[in-house]
Amino acid sequence: MQALGSWPLKGDLWTAPELGLERSSCLRKNARRRRKTIKGLGYPVCHGTTTTGFSLLASNSRDIGYGGCHGRSNFDLRCGFLSGLSKLKLARFCKPKKISLGSSVASAWALEQQAIGSEFRIEEFDSEGTLKEKSESKLHLVRIENVDDNNVGKKKVTDVGSKGENGEEKSGKVDVRELAWSLRFAKTADDVDEVLKDKGELPLQVYSTVIRGLGREKLLDSAFALFWWLKRKREETNGFISPNVFIYNSLLGAVKQSEQFGEMEKVLNDMALEGVVPNIVTYNTIMAIYLEKGQGVKALNILKEIQKKGLTPSPVSYSTAMLAYRRMEDANGALKFFVEIREKYNKREIGKDDDEDWKNEFVKLENFTIRVCYQVMRHWLANESNLSTRVFKLLTAMDIAGIPPGRSEYERLLWACTREEHCPVAKELYYRIRERYLDISLSVCNHVIWLMGKAKKWWAALEIYEDLLDKGPKPNNMSYELIVSHFNVLLSAAKKRGIWRWGIRLLNKMEEKGLKPGSKEWNAVLIACSKASETSAAVKIFKRMVEQGQKPTSLSYGALLSALEKGKLYDEARRVWEHMLKVGIEPNLYAYTIMASVFAGQGKFNLVETVLHEMVSSGIEPTVVTYNAIISGCARNGMTSAAFEWFHRMKGQKIPPNNVTYEMLIEALAKDCKPRLAYELYLRAQNEDLELSPKAYDIVVESSQVHGATIDLRVLGPRPPDRKDEVHKLEN
Repeated sequence: MQALGSWPLKGDLWTAPELGLERSSCLRKNARRRRKTIKGLGYPVCHGTTTTGFSLLASNSRDIGYGGCHGRSNFDLRCGFLSGLSKLKLARFCKPKKISLGSSVASAWALEQQAIGSEFRIEEFDSEGTLKEKSESKLHLVRIENVDDNNVGKKKVTDVGSKGENGEEKSGKVDVRELAWSLRFAKTADDVDEVLKDKGELPLQVYSTVIRGLGREKLLDSAFALFWWLKRKREETNGFISPNVFIYNSLLGAVKQSEQFGEMEKVLNDMALEGVVPNIVTYNTIMAIYLEKGQGVKALNILKEIQKKGLTPSPVSYSTAMLAYRRMEDANGALKFFVEIREKYNKREIGKDDDEDWKNEFVKLENFTIRVCYQVMRHWLANESNLSTRVFKLLTAMDIAGIPPGRSEYERLLWACTREEHCPVAKELYYRIRERYLDISLSVCNHVIWLMGKAKKWWAALEIYEDLLDKGPKPNNMSYELIVSHFNVLLSAAKKRGIWRWGIRLLNKMEEKGLKPGSKEWNAVLIACSKASETSAAVKIFKRMVEQGQKPTSLSYGALLSALEKGKLYDEARRVWEHMLKVGIEPNLYAYTIMASVFAGQGKFNLVETVLHEMVSSGIEPTVVTYNAIISGCARNGMTSAAFEWFHRMKGQKIPPNNVTYEMLIEALAKDCKPRLAYELYLRAQNEDLELSPKAYDIVVESSQVHGATIDLRVLGPRPPDRKDEVHKLEN
């Protein structure tokens, strides 16, 4: 069989029966006074430099005898211990459970923490996890499973104890936790001898467990002190008590647990010097130490060394190697490694050991390979660099290998997609889930919709939402808000650019998908129509808005008024204005400004005065935009003198004109055959440090030439550059 299994110690309290070591023949000897016999309990003893067999053991107790057999290589030691520190617990003596290679076992199998020297599991006795003194001792029982070939499966439970000289009952067990605690200050073999001088001869598995416990508490000096004491005992007992491979494995485990990795070479050199042959547990521990040191390549080389030595790698060996690939972020190497193992397994080159449930272990190794690939891909997505191509290649390689990630891995990878460059990966993962599984998480779908919107993939986001409507799961408020927010971005762009047809199309698409546009969406389209001077389209959108039960706001009325004003539908604009006031909508600055322009265009300056008065009464002060609207209304309807008058009135109100004001007046004066006045306004704008457009310059020059006006071009200055030219220069 393989080396004895390794197990994580859940607690730090261990107990073992206090056994005396007594040499015996191969024949079973019965104690004179014992009434019950416990068969098959033994431990390996190293005579000289090699382990020759299992020596028969006899207890100091007169109630229990122990038997063994020399020369049997496939000896299966089954024992366990029970402690009653907090409450009575019975440790079960059986073969250990198989080591899991799933997501929760990365440390278990990689670290291979085991009770070297026997196949037993030590129960957890307290939750503190530290060595400390015990204040009291309680009854300890040992359940020993019969390993006699003729009585397989029979169990006996007995109280481990012995009679003293006066006939009193003596305890026949040792508290290994307490023993380890007493050795915590030991630095030399003499210190250990001082502590153990009254303990008698204990089985080697007790010492190996103590060494392991000291390593767990990072007391490596004490563990080495016990080791050197055992080497000294070899000389004193003529090799009867001597460090064997299990002791060395425990010491290596202590080196790893205490993280003093530099001591590993010392232990290995001593093993070689003493002629102790390493077993698979030794190599697995070396692999784990290299892994902890961040030397993944050396850990993988140890696996090759195992095979060269003729040993059969255990599931722990393979899983540790897989973890090495994970630490090195080599997902492709891990995938290739698994494929090679699978081929060997299918050819029955590995997995023939009956002591291992290879069928189950192989499935776990496959799942762990998927987990490693997933973790590496997740790390790539979290990297600041764009490693999306690597993710695509690894997903393809996993498909070829026949071990694609599961739905949970796909969804977790989708959550890792958070940047715009992750959109292609997110779409691929999303469609893989849709194609291969019946269900998909709604939160994942919402995340994809959000990511597509972030990357300005509006129609791709809409496709995800359509899938929710058609295939499920049913969209929730978050889905609705996300997709509406994407539509708002698109509608805002349409509003800003005056792309009114696109805005109407977006509204239609929203209604088609069951999304009810709000006032914000309707207003965006209304403003787009207004900017494009599409009066009839604005009127239709306004009517649809009302028909859909959406109450218009002051912004809605303002956009409609603006469209009507640009279409010179002044009477209709006035009726809309009156209706707005009638339904109690308070006009804003924009609405007041539009109506002032409407009345100015009609030449009803008394109503313009009324609008301005109402503005001030409502706490809204006219701005340069308000006066520009009035001037524009006059200019477009050929009332240049009125426009010029409102220009002076504007300055009287201490509202400084801007470049738009001057450009509108210059254009109106030029059309009114007043080139000289237009020229003077241009110079005034220059004196006020305003930058006028090239169009205004051209109007002044052309108007003076047409009407024969004399102007000084040197004073006028050079023609302003076109804005397109300026943008081109900035880009270059």
